[in-house]
Amino acid sequence: MTTIVGRTAAGGDERPTSRNWTARFRARLGRVVPPDQLLPDRQPAYVRSWIYVFGALTLAALLTVLASGLVLTVGGATWWHTSSLGHFVNSLHLWSVELFFAFMVIHLWGKFFMAAWRGRRALTWITGVVAFLGSIGTAFTGYLSQSNFDSQWISGQAKDGLNSVGIGAWFNVLNPGQMLLWHVALLPLLLGLLVVAHVVLVRRHGVVPPIDADTPTGADNWPEPDESAEGGSR
Repeated sequence: MTTIVGRTAAGGDERPTSRNWTARFRARLGRVVPPDQLLPDRQPAYVRSWIYVFGALTLAALLTVLASGLVLTVGGATWWHTSSLGHFVNSLHLWSVELFFAFMVIHLWGKFFMAAWRGRRALTWITGVVAFLGSIGTAFTGYLSQSNFDSQWISGQAKDGLNSVGIGAWFNVLNPGQMLLWHVALLPLLLGLLVVAHVVLVRRHGVVPPIDADTPTGADNWPEPDESAEGGSR
């Protein structure tokens, strides 16, 4: 009598893969982002243009924001006021946020004028815009978490506006504990998921070509994923 391992190795396991969730999940991932597009080592020639640099610069600044924010979280809510190292990390966190927004705005406007939603990339554009809006809220709660007179003034100026649109009952800008938790827990998680989805969609459909570029046919251009396979979706 052959064992299960033997039957599997010999291809004798005839159980339908449709009931195997790992196989279904693996197949689904392969349809979302084909393996040769996940970490490509070649890109079309037009990617050498400077406008394509700001997406990568935005991601690099975001990673610096997350790393410095993690250090600040470990140090505590008042560490950056009492320690020279904490003050340095806080400054690094602030200026990486400033660069993050600068790079992201240039990236956003550059893709807007390139009509980056072309070629079934509408969802890529939407996730990028939503991530930009989410980053504004994340930065706002960061300013409210400074635990100084600056944060008190900002929260005092913002409370009437937020109350006027009906969200002051559950988004209380005068509560520094709530704002700190929003800033270090919930909003970075949501923003991170949006950024991951955005990058996955970029890998799936490839970077958008310039408007006046010819239809890519060379080996340097990634083909669109095969969505005609069973279970594929648009």
